[in-house]
Amino acid sequence: MIEFISQPWHWSFSGAMIVLVMFLLIFFGKSFGVSSSFKAICSIGGAGRLAEYFRYDWKTHDWLLLFVVGSILGGFISSTVFENPNPVDLSTSTIRDLTALGLPIGTSNVLVPESLFSFETLFSVKGFLLFIVGGFLIGFGTRYAGGCTSGHAITGLSNLQMPSLIAVIGFFIGGLLSTHIFLPIILHL
Repeated sequence: MIEFISQPWHWSFSGAMIVLVMFLLIFFGKSFGVSSSFKAICSIGGAGRLAEYFRYDWKTHDWLLLFVVGSILGGFISSTVFENPNPVDLSTSTIRDLTALGLPIGTSNVLVPESLFSFETLFSVKGFLLFIVGGFLIGFGTRYAGGCTSGHAITGLSNLQMPSLIAVIGFFIGGLLSTHIFLPIILHL
């Protein structure tokens, strides 16, 4: 059984599961978006005493909190029980592009390069821009757009919401600009 589960599955299985989950959420009048769980967590922690935004009945999102906990546990189980000892299978063009950006990709099974994700990098200009400024922009953008990429791209588009279409177009434009313009500049600092 473990061998069957740990094999690569066809991409269409994930698509079918997303469709099933979205159908069930729409049928039961729920909406999906992981960023909503952060609002619930802040509300549970007492942030409602400081800001009106967090004063609401967080129990309406208890199922979403359970989903987030399940995602964390699932990630932990898949990285330990179903760990793949083989190197990450990247295309030669991806390896070439990452190497050109100064991110050497060896034959290790590391998903992120240690030359970028290390304490030395964290306390540099590059690290400040990538982690602090980038993290702020992601958090601010998620709040400003009224949801994260999964919420808009999966839930919003399946509900045919125009604001979600605009947000998803903005996500793609921002991703392209970041990947092709900003990231090369930051990585060469």
